[in-house]
Amino acid sequence: MDFAKVVRKRRMIRNYADETVDRATVERIVDLALRGPSAGFSQGQYIVVVTDEETRRDIAALADEERYAALGLPRWISGAPVHIVVCTSEADYHERYNEPDKLEGGSEIDWPVPYWHVDAGATMMLLLLAAVDEGLGAGFFGVRRLGGLKERLGIPDEVTPVGVVTIGHPRGEQPRGSAARGRKDRSHQVRWERW
Repeated sequence: MDFAKVVRKRRMIRNYADETVDRATVERIVDLALRGPSAGFSQGQYIVVVTDEETRRDIAALADEERYAALGLPRWISGAPVHIVVCTSEADYHERYNEPDKLEGGSEIDWPVPYWHVDAGATMMLLLLAAVDEGLGAGFFGVRRLGGLKERLGIPDEVTPVGVVTIGHPRGEQPRGSAARGRKDRSHQVRWERW
């Protein structure tokens, strides 16, 4: 699919058909996502692919899916046949930036921005776009309220889950949610030459 078409077609999917996704397709999506950038080529992004139905239900419970279902919304988290948990390791970045070619004046750089989170965001976006390119739909939800996720998936202490990308075949009408607000005028978001 043409890149511009993939970008324009991308939406946050919140309703999935009861249909599995071929493992080879998931592997292609993951492979593309791991080709994203990382500061100093630290490669501190990690992915946990979850297809087991019970584990997906557990993740949905941690995300309080029942509260959304009570509002009449689809159970899209547990209904997605694939969950991809995007994680990052800040330690990988510090390790890389303590190597001789990255030291500045004999010391690790000051980190003005936590680039491990920026790079995890790039990985997440590549997952979303790669899913569309495969003819699938994808959604994202953050993990800020998902206490127990690390334990449930055996994620090590030094690795931080950032969010979960759900992937599957979209089903019918999609809830509009935040997208109902519409896009801001580009002149509000884009400046040329200076602010």
